[in-house]
Amino acid sequence: MAGQSKFGRRTFTAGLATFLATPAILRAQQLPSNIDGEAEGVSRNISSFALHDWRDHFDRIGKGILLSDTTRRVLQHWTADGEMRIYPTSVPLTDELTRRGYTEVVEKRKNPGWAPTPSMRKRNPEWPAYIKGGDPLNPLGTRALYLSWTYYRIHGSQDSRKIGRRSSNGCIGLYNEQIEEVYDRVPLGTQVKLI
Repeated sequence: MAGQSKFGRRTFTAGLATFLATPAILRAQQLPSNIDGEAEGVSRNISSFALHDWRDHFDRIGKGILLSDTTRRVLQHWTADGEMRIYPTSVPLTDELTRRGYTEVVEKRKNPGWAPTPSMRKRNPEWPAYIKGGDPLNPLGTRALYLSWTYYRIHGSQDSRKIGRRSSNGCIGLYNEQIEEVYDRVPLGTQVKLI
């Protein structure tokens, strides 16, 4: 008898804890929005893991494809043989700071130097005119893929806190280790689309 009542208390306690925790889990699904319409705090949004099929955006795989989803903050990379890898990214602070559409990789640089664009200098005149490659303050990280659009890059980041956030001035950022992997696998002429 004593074993049964002790077991009953444990079951009741576990059930009560589950019941009390359930509303918190459900509330986490509906977080309040900030001024930019983004959820504040951590969201458990399963749709953020939805992936794209390259055939919905391109006629052929060619030398490979980079597809950057600025809403889901993810970069999908398909090699010419169809292998696909996924990388979390940083995206532009606002929709006005980036372009969407088709472009391609026209240049690749290891430890690229960085200079702010004219519009960045206007917004932030205190920024340095140039930061050499390899400098820990260089926002391009260890590798950069230059796109056919002037000033737009897919590059690394020295600040890993930016990945997964709206934090760039127009470019798509990856962890340094991941941009190094992409850099090694992406030939010039790789097709790119930002959506």
